[in-house]
Formats: sequence, structure tokens, C-alpha cells
Amino acid sequence: MRKIVVSEFVTLDGVMEDPSWTFQFACEGQEKFKYEELKSSDALLLGRVTYEGFAAAWPNMLEQTGEYGQWMNDYPKHVVSTTLDQVEWKNSSLIQGNLEDEISNLKKQPGKDILVFGSCTLVQSLMKLNLIDEYRLMVFPIVVGNGRRLFDAGLDTTVLKLVDTKTLESGVVVLTYQKV
Repeated sequence: MRKIVVSEFVTLDGVMEDPSWTFQFACEGQEKFKYEELKSSDALLLGRVTYEGFAAAWPNMLEQTGEYGQWMNDYPKHVVSTTLDQVEWKNSSLIQGNLEDEISNLKKQPGKDILVFGSCTLVQSLMKLNLIDEYRLMVFPIVVGNGRRLFDAGLDTTVLKLVDTKTLESGVVVLTYQKV
């Protein structure tokens, strides 16, 4: 069965919103990690806001992003939204039905990991439904003080198992957790 893997940029104080604060920490290790992560998957699961941002950017970044950009554009993209009527980015499909049923069906299909980038509202919904198999958190050495947090009020207590850590040359730490 396929895994739902949530991959997020977060600050030390847990903020994930508007990750423009990540740019100052760009490094070769981060690029390599993100490349390998995308290579080990074959589909994306996105919320509306992240989808709209990605759909506006990635089709125009093929030349500077090479194979990574090609994957981002070619992979199937499953977009969860209650407000969109259609999705136009290449290989995108809209999920508007019962989230638990739709994601459970996606996980049963043959293939590699399904990656979730950004998509805070979607991720929190997936958490509540216990549909996330793995969290890959890139923790950046910065405190921003405000913004949406990945783990916010209203979530149930969840115990996770730390399965990997990587420290990048920029001071970013990648923590990988799986369901117990």
C-alpha cells in the first residue's frame, strides 16, 4: 500500500505559513534531500492554496529546475478543494468527495509514495482522519513569532516514532517520523 508522506518546512516555533523565510538557508544538502524525496514518490496531494501557487509557478520553471521541475509538472496531482470547480495544471484531478474514502482509495492504488507539500488545512484534516503515514519535517533555525502552525489546537494526541534525522550544512534539521 502506498504511503501518504507529509513534507513540510517549519520554523523552530512551528510556523509553516509563507515559507519565504527558508531562502536564506538554501544549501546543496536541502536540494539533494528534496530531489531524492520527489524521486521516491510518483504523485502529489495538495490543498487548494498550495495547488494554486504551484500551478502558477512550476510550469514556468522547467528550464531552471530540470528533472525536478519535469517531475513536478508530470506527476499526477490530486487536489483537495471545496471551492474549486476545475483544475488545469497538467495531470491534476480534483478531490471533492469524502476525504477519508478518497485518500484511502488513492493509497490502495499501485505506485510509490504520495507527497503532500504545504497545504496546512489539508494536512490538519488528514491528521484528524489518521491518514498520514510519515512526516518529514525540515526544521529551520529561525523563530518568526506568528503564522499558521502545522500542529495547531484541535488535534488529538498522536505518538510518532522518529525513524531518521539529518542535519544539513545550513543548520536545518530534517526529522522523519512515522505512525507507531
